[in-house]
Amino acid sequence: MNKDQLNDKQAFWQPWLSIDTVFCQALVSCGYLSGEQMLRAAGRYRLGRSQDGGVIFWQIDDQGRTRDGKIMYYRENCHRDKSHHPSWASARLKAYYGYDGDLPVERCLFGLHLIGEVGGKVCVVEAEKTAVIMSEVYPQYVWMASGGLSALAAEKLRPLRDHKVVLFPDTDPDGTTYACWKAIAEEASHSFLSPVYVSPLLERHATPEQKAAKIDIVDFLFTPKP
Repeated sequence: MNKDQLNDKQAFWQPWLSIDTVFCQALVSCGYLSGEQMLRAAGRYRLGRSQDGGVIFWQIDDQGRTRDGKIMYYRENCHRDKSHHPSWASARLKAYYGYDGDLPVERCLFGLHLIGEVGGKVCVVEAEKTAVIMSEVYPQYVWMASGGLSALAAEKLRPLRDHKVVLFPDTDPDGTTYACWKAIAEEASHSFLSPVYVSPLLERHATPEQKAAKIDIVDFLFTPKP
């Protein structure tokens, strides 16, 4: 297989779907979603499964093209299995075909393919897990994920420029994540019809202990209140 064939990923790596992962099972067993909600969310985001049991968070763009797939591993408590490092479908593709050259991959927001369903706000979080859960907790919004703090950039938000967008960064002790995403929002807002808003929910309401734990909106909503 040559470079051109590898670059034409859409021709041969249609995202396969599967709920046979620890991640999908843990969403239900840990009480985040009901079985019906999990099935609906898995179909919405086209969740897949790698050969070694990881969940594949496919990155599909607003044109329906598969950009890449982030492969992650979870434990039965729905927390990351940090004994397995995340990987990418593109990297495994290169290894499988023995291609040792560069394979340019333009990644996009997880959930970007849902842009056609936008009737209200688009909400962007860090973790794919968070987007999946929140899509059922607050289904009136379209939830997307950057895939991490450093994975967000103004350019990735550009396909959302005709919509109202709210960013929900994770929290931390000194507000670094909030400040970083606010700067990105301000940069992106120059080409948007309305300013990109950054939610201060966690900065205002998370406890010092929660900020030290760097929680996200799902952690905040599902933490029992005293």
